Amino acid sequence: MKKGLCQKTFIYVLSVSFLLMMNGFPGAIARAKEIAPPIGEMVSKGEVKFEAREKVWRDVDPSHFPVLQGVKIKTEKGTSSLALKNNCQIEVGQDSLLSFDQNDRLHLIQGSIHFRIPITTEIEFKIGSLWVTKYRPLQASKNPITVLPKNEETIGSITIHSNGAVTLKSIQGSLSILSEERVVLASLSSKETVTLPSVIVKTPSRIMVAQAGETAREVEEKEKRKGEATWWWIGGGVVAAGVAAGLGIGLSQKHHHKEYRPICP
Repeated sequence: MKKGLCQKTFIYVLSVSFLLMMNGFPGAIARAKEIAPPIGEMVSKGEVKFEAREKVWRDVDPSHFPVLQGVKIKTEKGTSSLALKNNCQIEVGQDSLLSFDQNDRLHLIQGSIHFRIPITTEIEFKIGSLWVTKYRPLQASKNPITVLPKNEETIGSITIHSNGAVTLKSIQGSLSILSEERVVLASLSSKETVTLPSVIVKTPSRIMVAQAGETAREVEEKEKRKGEATWWWIGGGVVAAGVAAGLGIGLSQKHHHKEYRPICP
């Protein structure tokens, strides 16, 4: 009797466990579908970490690490090489922080990268409030470029300096700098370099950009000189107005005394 009861109990527990396990399969399959496949692979040298969860960092496998969308990668005393599925190649320098907001959108938060973009591939780089892409014609230009860039792969680099300024270099091919509203601010041809001061990188509303070859210090000094010149003219105008007013009052008083001075008998 007891033996039969034990057998029935065992069969019941086994059946319930099987049903629970089967009910869990659809959820597991759904979660697996939600996880996007890797957008590329990374090999590293030195100290390189990834954000496993918020503010929790883990060491990457230096020989092979899958690059996933939304996962932050931090190089400390190390470097990394990324090979994306769209055939883009990216070299990440030391003390850099980045993530891929989308498969074709890299957000560089800190540090530097070197990139190689094939002819048929599109990718965007987000730095502060600016975007860097392959060449796009200037939307506000009255005299658009008539000679289009050569149909070649694009090679360049982006460096975020400690003061917040950003240097963009085009080694081969042409690049465009866009505002947060996707308005083309400037374009770089092959072998051109531009440095943008931090105020431009951080401020979405401003559209002034540096000329190719200028450094952030040169741009800031230029703006400072413009401000000083403006105040000099304003100050000069105020002084001139004061002098003119003084002369007018003096002449008026002189004329007044002359008109009403008593005549001696």
